[in-house]
Amino acid sequence: MVKETALYDILGVPPTADDAQIKKAYRVNALKYHPDKNQHSPEAAEKFKDVSHAYEILSDSQKREIYDRYGEEGLQGGGDMGGMNGASAEALFSQFFGGGGGGFGGMFGAGGRPSGPRRSRDIVHSLRVRLEDLYKGKISKLALTRSKTCDKCEGKGGKDGAVKRCTTCNGTGSVTYQRGMGHIIQQFQSACRDCKGEGEIIKDKDRCKQCMGKKTINEKKVLEVHIDKGMANGQKITFKEQGDEGPDILPGDVIFVIDEQPHERFTRKRDDLYYHAKVDLLTALAGGSIAIQHLDNEWLKVDIIPGEVIAPGTLKVIEGRGMPSYRHHNHGDLYVEFEVEFPAKDFTTPEKLALLETILPARPALGLPADAMVDDVVLSDVDPSHQRAAGAMDEDEDEDEPGTERAQCTTQ
Repeated sequence: MVKETALYDILGVPPTADDAQIKKAYRVNALKYHPDKNQHSPEAAEKFKDVSHAYEILSDSQKREIYDRYGEEGLQGGGDMGGMNGASAEALFSQFFGGGGGGFGGMFGAGGRPSGPRRSRDIVHSLRVRLEDLYKGKISKLALTRSKTCDKCEGKGGKDGAVKRCTTCNGTGSVTYQRGMGHIIQQFQSACRDCKGEGEIIKDKDRCKQCMGKKTINEKKVLEVHIDKGMANGQKITFKEQGDEGPDILPGDVIFVIDEQPHERFTRKRDDLYYHAKVDLLTALAGGSIAIQHLDNEWLKVDIIPGEVIAPGTLKVIEGRGMPSYRHHNHGDLYVEFEVEFPAKDFTTPEKLALLETILPARPALGLPADAMVDDVVLSDVDPSHQRAAGAMDEDEDEDEPGTERAQCTTQ
């Protein structure tokens, strides 16, 4: 429901018209009533001004919202649709059609553009969400404190007639004064001392006892945030018009932005999940089973078929066990990457090694050239402390290379 339909009627569209319908209607009417085509028709020129004014309001989502709620009075642009003068209507036509006729700008009197209640800034919160909750869905209750128009004084700050415009600053909340410095005159602006920058003066005895003349109060509100299955990092959950409000200030939105937290077992890539599985050497060679605890705490028993050798880094897929897609709830896939764990050193006894020689394929030939010079070397375990010291020494050598410049920090 809209308060009035006058601007829609001018364009010939219903209040439910979308942006494309409004744009098309303006194009048709603007071409029909343009003054260059109707030079001897003052009515057409006036109609063109009305059409341009209607389009300026209805094509702007914020102005249209204000008009739908409060009508022309909410726009504070004059009740006779004179908010757009000839020059601004011609400029709008020129911008829309890529050009406009000359000699049109001086046909109408001056007028101001419509303006209306401001809209408060949107309140944006980052919402940390576990991967389990994005998989199963969840409802979180979050407390919010916002500014709300005082219901006791209806946003006036005091009883009827108690609020007076400050005569010192004429209601602007600031005063301008000049100071001479030799031949130079400087101009300064500061908050009005009499009204403390508010533009209005209310006697203490007449101030509203609930808001103390501030016109707004703080309201605590609990919002139920529905985290749907399959939502992703960066996705927004918007609560329309739940932000701060006040006299002549429309409430903005409260927006929660999903901040997906890293998971200890799974990595997400869109609707697919990746799992890093460790298997022992026997299972990798001879088959067996591994267990995966899923995000809904269900356990998946994964069989490795005997004879299907799992090499380190092998990637397999379990179809349809990934993340649910947002709103559709079709599931992606679960990819399993394998890491093969080799036995400890005590496994390699001479007897067991001899047994392995009878089971595993024979070693490949070394393949050294017949005339190669060969030096036998021995592998040793790496000393981590020696490795760190060597790395630090390399960095020092790089810094001391001739011809290089070293960055210096300067305190500003």
